[in-house]
Amino acid sequence: MRLDKFIATHSEASRTLAKAAIKSGRAKVNGVVVKDQGFKVKPEDEIFVNGRLIAESGEVYIALYKPEGVLSSTGDEEEDDTVIDLVDGFTHKELHVAGRLDKDTTGLVLLTSDGKWSHRVTSPKFECEKVYRVSLADPIDQEIVEIFAKGLMLRGELKETLPAKLELLGEREGRLTITEGKYHQVKRMFGAVGNKVVELEREKIGCVTLRDLEPGEFYELDPEEVESFWK
Repeated sequence: MRLDKFIATHSEASRTLAKAAIKSGRAKVNGVVVKDQGFKVKPEDEIFVNGRLIAESGEVYIALYKPEGVLSSTGDEEEDDTVIDLVDGFTHKELHVAGRLDKDTTGLVLLTSDGKWSHRVTSPKFECEKVYRVSLADPIDQEIVEIFAKGLMLRGELKETLPAKLELLGEREGRLTITEGKYHQVKRMFGAVGNKVVELEREKIGCVTLRDLEPGEFYELDPEEVESFWK
């Protein structure tokens, strides 16, 4: 993250005031004065402004638009790009994914340092809605809407899926809302009724949306968005 953005994000200073502090030599990184506003801050760096340590406070909650080909993984052993790589330098805290997506699936991913909050997002017990836009290989039969609404048995599962809402957007496109997150659930649901998912994007989790993000971009959740998962 840029030095000016880090200071503005983790203090009461605006971006303008942060830039002024850096320009006037009042910002230090690891004890050294830095006047470059675009200086890249690393997780291990200590940043001081006017002699005061600028540190993160509280937990971190991030909404990210995952591009195709990026892994929803937090492991350092992965050779492919991960969602953690996309937010590298934004926070010193250790993040994990609250609701993963397949490598070839795009859309909304939530990253957080708060394990209890993550559980509220992902546990089927709390019935947090996840909304997906789906493109399919074959036309969608109207009867599938009723099948998904009642729940269906997936191979390898002991219970039927919870009721899901399918909205038809076109002959081969739909918007599916589910309240659980079984392994490859959306793809398996359509596979169970003889269709194949060609493209899949998650548009929404609870009240959190992609807003106007481009693939690879992210934003911090508003306090109201964070709190909504506890209600």
